[in-house]
Amino acid sequence: MPERRNAAPRRPARPSLRRRLLTFLLVPVFGVLLLDAVIGYFVALAYSNRVHDATLSDNALTLSEMIDSDALRGELTEQARFLLEYDPNGRNYYTVTSARHGRVISNASLGGPDVAVDAPPRLYDTELGHRPLRAATMRVPNRHDAGDTLTITVAENLRDRHARAREILLLTLPMQALLIVAVLFLVWLGVSHGLGVLEPLTSRLARREHDLGPIGEEDVPVEILPLTRTIDDLFARMRNMLGLQERFIADAAHQLRTPLAGIRLHVERLADTTDPAQRDDAMAHVQRLAARAARTSAQLLALTRTQSPDLPDSDGMATIDLATVVPEAVAMRVHQALAAGVDLGYEGADVPCLIRGDALQVQEAIDNLVDNAFHYAGRGHVVTVSLACGENDVLLAVEDDGPGVDDAFLDQLGERFFRVPGVDEDGTGLGLAIVESIAERHGGRVTFLHAASGGLRVELHFPAISTSSTGQDRSV
Repeated sequence: MPERRNAAPRRPARPSLRRRLLTFLLVPVFGVLLLDAVIGYFVALAYSNRVHDATLSDNALTLSEMIDSDALRGELTEQARFLLEYDPNGRNYYTVTSARHGRVISNASLGGPDVAVDAPPRLYDTELGHRPLRAATMRVPNRHDAGDTLTITVAENLRDRHARAREILLLTLPMQALLIVAVLFLVWLGVSHGLGVLEPLTSRLARREHDLGPIGEEDVPVEILPLTRTIDDLFARMRNMLGLQERFIADAAHQLRTPLAGIRLHVERLADTTDPAQRDDAMAHVQRLAARAARTSAQLLALTRTQSPDLPDSDGMATIDLATVVPEAVAMRVHQALAAGVDLGYEGADVPCLIRGDALQVQEAIDNLVDNAFHYAGRGHVVTVSLACGENDVLLAVEDDGPGVDDAFLDQLGERFFRVPGVDEDGTGLGLAIVESIAERHGGRVTFLHAASGGLRVELHFPAISTSSTGQDRSV
């Protein structure tokens, strides 16, 4: 036998707005049709009962008028018997009882409630041999025996009532079904026409190629506005991401051009010379330029990462204690400070300093501030990292006793690729820009001041949170 291949899995049907609307409209309409049929039947049955009850009361009144002396002897006239017993679907039943003489005439044993003399016939439900009946009873004076009263009861089965109700239902149901079909057609037509208003919007979006601008709301139905506004928000995030990508590429091309060109130049020197001194000098330049290119690339990536809209916002951050994070970050830089000949210190309170943020980003900000102080203060100077906890904000500061920055350049610190003129140290001009971006991400701010010792003081102000408002998400 040939090997039976496994059938490919069937793809689930795509959701259809038209099918969904028609389903939500047509299913209730069919339910209404069924409910209408049930209600129509009971309305027809009530009408049939009212007509038959009136006839049954008339029969009881007619029998009371047709009773004569023969009836009191147990016999009925042919007209009375025909009136009472004629029924195409069965028989009617009757009983005439005298207060003095007991049962006078009857074709069934029918009991009934007590009624007043000369009162209108009273209608009630009863049974005869487990057969449901509808009966009418009345009490009248005996015209042939003064002082005596006659109780007259007539009854009929319920088959004819139900038959009449079914006939009424069958007469009205086709018209109602035709009306429902017309309603269904109008619903389908209305849904199809209503969805047609999306065609201009669809055509306008189809004509777009690389346009990520807002869709606009001039031809958008009110019901679709939440969707188009969500798409506009998505377009805005995509524009931001593409902008960051383009800026990163442009910055990388601009900042890496010089070190890469220098590396190429010195590699050519290595290839063209056999002098050991020149080879050592060229190799030193290659190493320095390669380190500069690596640092520039790392800081460009760090800056782009802090500006990315995909990073969690303040609602997605955790409660961190800067009194723990900052000393650990400073301790990790001690060996580098010793190698650079810089006196690195920390000043801070022992009480918790809680903020809402990301510990890794805060540590990255501290690293950039310390690196900046190392580079521009220089060997033999002092760099101090301090932390102060206020009621409304937490102050993280890094200051040095180096040459400082002129007042004319303080406002430009933090700008991308800005370097203070006259500084010989290699730098990318991105460290303080990264710090400002991290501060903005945490809802804080950065200020650049002159230190008391004459150097530069950089302050980060973070919004503080009280210890009573922290939950289970505290992290360090």
